[in-house]
Amino acid sequence: MSDALTQLEADVRADLAMIAHPHAAWLEPKIGPDGNAALDVLIVGAGQSGIAIGFGLMRSRVGNILLLDKAEEGMEGPWRTYARMPTLRSPKDYTGPDLDIPSLTYQSWHEARFGEESWQQLGLILREHWAEYLLWLRRTIGLPVRNGCELLEIAPAADGLLAARVKRADAIEVLYARKIVLATGQEGMGGWMIPEPLRQLPSSLVATVADDIDFEKLRGKRVAVIGAGASAFDNAATALEAGAAEVHLLCRRAQIQVIQPYRWLTFRGFLRHLSDLDDAWRWRFMRTILEMREGFPQPTYDRCARHANFMLHEGAPVDAARETGNGVELQTPRGTVTADFVICGTGIDMNFAARGELSNFVGNIATWADRYQPPDNERNARLGRFPYLADDYAFTERIAGETPWISDIHLFAIASTMSFGPSGSSINAMTTAVPKLVHGLTRGLFRADVARHWASLSAYDVPQAVVTRPARNSGELQ
Repeated sequence: MSDALTQLEADVRADLAMIAHPHAAWLEPKIGPDGNAALDVLIVGAGQSGIAIGFGLMRSRVGNILLLDKAEEGMEGPWRTYARMPTLRSPKDYTGPDLDIPSLTYQSWHEARFGEESWQQLGLILREHWAEYLLWLRRTIGLPVRNGCELLEIAPAADGLLAARVKRADAIEVLYARKIVLATGQEGMGGWMIPEPLRQLPSSLVATVADDIDFEKLRGKRVAVIGAGASAFDNAATALEAGAAEVHLLCRRAQIQVIQPYRWLTFRGFLRHLSDLDDAWRWRFMRTILEMREGFPQPTYDRCARHANFMLHEGAPVDAARETGNGVELQTPRGTVTADFVICGTGIDMNFAARGELSNFVGNIATWADRYQPPDNERNARLGRFPYLADDYAFTERIAGETPWISDIHLFAIASTMSFGPSGSSINAMTTAVPKLVHGLTRGLFRADVARHWASLSAYDVPQAVVTRPARNSGELQ
């Protein structure tokens, strides 16, 4: 480790010690059915969101926590797996999981790692460096993380606890917690979509942008990419750079989307207070933003356009697809495209039933369609399938009283978007969204213990000062 990085870590410890007020512990462990102390909060997901949530809880003196991630250490999130862009798309000066601690920002780490001049010359952050930074951050603040752990099921347990059944290697264990946070990023409440016309094709011919694609095997092949968002362009570029013979990108819109609404919404008022609006306003804002879809930056487009064998087809949704002896034929209003392999960049759909960990309450998760009926000109069935969350990111019941325990399960993922804006899936919202979630978690923990706190106050008799009374003398007043 460099001297600069060693000094930075010392600065971090000094900064955190300086702002540690209040020091008082305020939680007492609850004993689970196994006779051991239950966790106060179990965080599922140790990517950038899970790290920030854990850090926020530790700063609030909630230290009896654990983070789980099904990936091996260093492979959390998309950065070293299916993220196929060279750099992050966010500007380099956007802060996030540091939670506004200067010594914990990416800039501080980058300057310690590579020097101040490197930071000044940096355009956008390399995704590999972001992954390295997140791992450094997690280790530096001392978060407890278990990798290689997959959440299988959540169920209610005795004394108001939750039971999380977890698979680690070949063993199954049950962890008990007062609260569970699903910081599960893109896939937390559903799965990556394959358009209906393509669903009958064998997996050897079609994949999603999140799949483990062997791009080297696409050398000399014809590739079709469905969708025109940033991830679709990233996959098209990766295929081109791997030597694909031709790459067709099929956009259903008449013109590709070049406006990035996420740049518009990056201001404190929206990020912090969208969730405070009534349902009509929240729906109106998020329907407009999500129907626009997330745009792509100029370098993403240029990465494809520089190749003569890249073909963009606008106004070309896939109406039908079939496997032939010559590959896959994709029928569109603009004609037929033939490919040897198809990559779907069409986003994620809400499909609670596809998530085994939700099986005990999947039928009672309230959605936006359950809670709000927009005007006819604002309807969108896909957005209506998003979960309707409480003000602390907790699930709400579709039928009250059937599964009341789900109010202690909190969702911080892309599926939180309709209720809170881009809170659980983007760096730019993290410094406002994570404190809101942490506030909700600590509020729930405090309220659940209010009788104990009242008893503690009632019995509190620690004097702050010792008063000595001098003996009387002749000069005293009578």
